Amino acid sequence: MDYVHLQWPNPASWGVERDVTSTCRVGCDLVAVAEVRASLERFAERYLRRVYTAQEVRSCSGTPPGLAARFAAKEAVVKVLRPADVTLPWPSIEVQRQAGGWCTIALTGAAATLAAQQGLCGFDVSLSHERDYAMAVVHAQSEREG
Repeated sequence: MDYVHLQWPNPASWGVERDVTSTCRVGCDLVAVAEVRASLERFAERYLRRVYTAQEVRSCSGTPPGLAARFAAKEAVVKVLRPADVTLPWPSIEVQRQAGGWCTIALTGAAATLAAQQGLCGFDVSLSHERDYAMAVVHAQSEREG
């Protein structure tokens, strides 16, 4: 199961005058750091420009483990968005490192349009990487009136 359907028991008791259904989606991905390292060695700047924003490269100093974690996050976002027959440019999904050290997801272009069409918002991301692997988990929610 890749989503959970929650029905709030009594929204009126919280001062809400409408029935709200909250849906969340979760995506995760695991990336081998060696694959990112090989792409960097083979394609260099071309690979970086095609997949990452300049801000993403700066925020992790362009290291293979940091880039692999960001690529895993992009893949996890795609799993949340379920684009069917729409191709999403990788840079339209951006991992932004915040001053406090955590990361957030920013969507632009086709990715933002798809999220809006599905009523998805509140994207959260958790990244982790070690020597050989990087992973990401992405959560998004949608509140729809019922």
